Amino acid sequence: MSQIELLEKLTQKSSLTDVQNYIKTVLDIRGFSKESIQESMLILLEETGELAKAVRKTQTKMSVDADKMQNYDTVESEVADVFIVLLAICNKLNINLFDALKDKEQQNCNRNWTLDR
Repeated sequence: MSQIELLEKLTQKSSLTDVQNYIKTVLDIRGFSKESIQESMLILLEETGELAKAVRKTQTKMSVDADKMQNYDTVESEVADVFIVLLAICNKLNINLFDALKDKEQQNCNRNWTLDR
């Protein structure tokens, strides 16, 4: 099955597990599944930096290099890149992100959250 056919199977009703399985399959097709955890972590950090740059460019009054504006991608695109790489890391470590999220939020629900102001 082609990447486009796999992508077309994802819908607004697809589960997080469906999306994680999609990423596993397409990264296998693209040849990225053999990257080590360390390499994937470096890519995640790089993509996170690109997200920070996109946010800075569009959501702040901070200056950016006008000659490089065409080099910056959208915040949405960079968020997607971060999510893709995060799912790739989860897949390499056999972590179901949905289960991990539920477990972590169960812990968070039992914490006493306060804001120091």
